[in-house]
Amino acid sequence: MTSTPGTQGLRSWLLSEEPSSRRQARFASWYKGWLTFRSNTLAMFGLAVLAFLILAAIFAPLLASHDPFAQDLGQRLLAPGDNGHLLGTDSLGRDLYSRLLYGARISIYIVLLVVMVAPLVGLIVGTVSGYAGGWVDVLLMRVTDIFLAFPRLILALAFVAALGAGIENAVLAISLTAWPPYARIARAETLTIRNSDYIHAIRLQGAGPLRIVTRHIWPLCISSLVIRVTLDMAGIILTAAGLGFLGLGAQPPSPEWGAMISEGRKYILDYWWVATIPGIAIFAISLAFNLLGDGLRDVLDPKEGDA
Repeated sequence: MTSTPGTQGLRSWLLSEEPSSRRQARFASWYKGWLTFRSNTLAMFGLAVLAFLILAAIFAPLLASHDPFAQDLGQRLLAPGDNGHLLGTDSLGRDLYSRLLYGARISIYIVLLVVMVAPLVGLIVGTVSGYAGGWVDVLLMRVTDIFLAFPRLILALAFVAALGAGIENAVLAISLTAWPPYARIARAETLTIRNSDYIHAIRLQGAGPLRIVTRHIWPLCISSLVIRVTLDMAGIILTAAGLGFLGLGAQPPSPEWGAMISEGRKYILDYWWVATIPGIAIFAISLAFNLLGDGLRDVLDPKEGDA
């Protein structure tokens, strides 16, 4: 299929070697990044899987064939395909396909909340530590080291045990355990940037520490944090599923994937689908985020571009 002249003109404008404005340069950078990302087949596959799962979660009420909370003991532990149940039923006769769709909402909800909290906390702690230096740096990094000394799931379990079971407390616990790596990355970036010539020039013009950090250091840290976030999303989902598996995440009758696996493990030998199907869903979304993170690293990491 041939491209229209308008499309060819836009493409030439985006790929111009000498952009005539900052706007053109910005759009050209985004377009070249998209071309790099699109050339990565595995990253595109991860993006497609993730988009499919997000759309399935959004349109769960339309796609679900049954009420995910409706129990029917006469239909319990049906095999996939029996009596109109596409993926079978669980021990209480609830449709697994419908519960899987609604469970995607919970997993994506947890990921979004954690992603809005943990990287921001890490960015603030890391940039303040790296820019201030001295005793502030020592204090903040020792606190970070304390959090890093514990395995994430164990520390999350401790927080949830103290706060109480529930999806909100699970999100808070995961956020409290997820921020230290972001702080380390932000600090390393800040130490590299703070002594550069243009930072000295900005300081001589009268800019204060707050303006320098928020307007000139934060933007340069974002790309590294975005890469880390996409690679961490799989770990966030697994941690949330682990809390649900142990009964400390979303509480029944919420169709959380970890809790569904916990319930199905009692029947794993005779009714394998009850635990296996939500396990496959967790594997699929974790793999999708990992592949997406690899693709974004190729686009956003300047070291990859120079290689």
